[in-house]
Amino acid sequence: MTKLRHPQAVLISLTLSVLLLVQAGCRRQTPNRPEAGIVDYWLINPDRSALFEKQNTALSFSNAASQQPTIDVDESQTFQPIDGFGYTLTGGSAMLINRMAAPERAALLNELFATDGKNIGVSYLRVSIGASDLDERVFSYNDLPEGQTDPDMSRFSLSPDREHLIPVLKQILAINPAVRILGSPWSPPTWMKTNGHSKGGSLKPEFYDAYARYFVKYIQGMKAEGIRIDAITIQNEPLHPGNNPSLLMLPEEQATFIKKSLGPAFKAASIDTKIVLYDHNADRPDYPITILNDPEARQYVDGTAFHLYAGPIEALSEVHKAHPDKSLYFTEQWIGAPGNLKGDLNWHVKNLIVGATRNWARTVLQWNLAADPQQNPHTVGGCDRCLGALTIDGNTVTRNPAYYIVASASKFVRPGSVRIASNLVPNLPNVAFKTPDGRRALIVLNNSVAPQTFSVRFQKKTMTASLPAGAVGTYIW
Repeated sequence: MTKLRHPQAVLISLTLSVLLLVQAGCRRQTPNRPEAGIVDYWLINPDRSALFEKQNTALSFSNAASQQPTIDVDESQTFQPIDGFGYTLTGGSAMLINRMAAPERAALLNELFATDGKNIGVSYLRVSIGASDLDERVFSYNDLPEGQTDPDMSRFSLSPDREHLIPVLKQILAINPAVRILGSPWSPPTWMKTNGHSKGGSLKPEFYDAYARYFVKYIQGMKAEGIRIDAITIQNEPLHPGNNPSLLMLPEEQATFIKKSLGPAFKAASIDTKIVLYDHNADRPDYPITILNDPEARQYVDGTAFHLYAGPIEALSEVHKAHPDKSLYFTEQWIGAPGNLKGDLNWHVKNLIVGATRNWARTVLQWNLAADPQQNPHTVGGCDRCLGALTIDGNTVTRNPAYYIVASASKFVRPGSVRIASNLVPNLPNVAFKTPDGRRALIVLNNSVAPQTFSVRFQKKTMTASLPAGAVGTYIW
């Protein structure tokens, strides 16, 4: 005869079973977590045999001595925190994504912005305030017939972004609400400009206050859509008025605009969106330093943004040395079509993923997320050779070099990571981070023409690894 169990005992047994199942499930769902002492290794090989794929090679730290070139990782020395890695989500990129069929679009956005499995965990986006040159057409949020003005912004409208950009941003934030967004204008409304045209010209001083209200309206309007703008730059490439759209804004003009108009307008409206300077090439570190030397302007400024179409990446450290309390961001670098994985991977990882972060950058962003097979859309006079990280042809997606370059860092170097010390070894450019969950991430480029074996030393233990020529390894422990 079978004995009946007491109901309370049954309940306790069931509760314990459920807890064990939940714990097992949590262990299974913890993404990409190596076991203690084991090093996970993700590889990008320029011969395309591995395109940011986890390797089965067993790597681990031990007490064994090594005669190989050695990268020493020292987490007792810390540098800047990381805000994220990603792309510019241009209006054209958003249009191509938004026109995909719903299942394919959802799968692509999950691949880009989720962090589990093989998804790459993009954590930072730059968007244009109004049109960039990679929109179908030029527009602002306050376009008026010739001769009219609207200094009170009574006719301000985000309607141009409601067709594609805002819907795509909402889908992205549904996948990862923590994605940070930086907004950058290519041009103010033309009625504010000295030449009355989208290309070139300068901002008329009598419209400084109106343009400040334009920024306020933009941030408030996006917030009403459920989209927080974490930071803005005042002008994309202020020393390049030859793009369409564009604006010439000299450092003294930007300083005056900040201290007399934009800063006070943000303060009056209780806006905590960061104000970031410059947003142009590393050949002119004097531009942001000049503004930050102005005590009236600097009180409103969070930091400086850079591109690298001219000048050395080390120029970022000049600005950090002059004003170490201000942040640095790397916000744009393009790859020309048709792309070359071997050359592009080497240059961009060496100069941006490694170089920018070793020179205090909190972000690394590539230009831009997506284009079609003909590098469209773009404005008349806009970039017609800018290769997206993705080529989107209807529902067909091709992943280009910038996709893998960003992936090498974005998946594991999550926002809140902190750069930690690692020495430079000949032909092995590298950078190391401590992540918010206590792991370490080391990104290494083999900058030689032959395979290379090297060691990583951490807390007096050593791990030995090898990289093919030109390859990038991301190591996690």
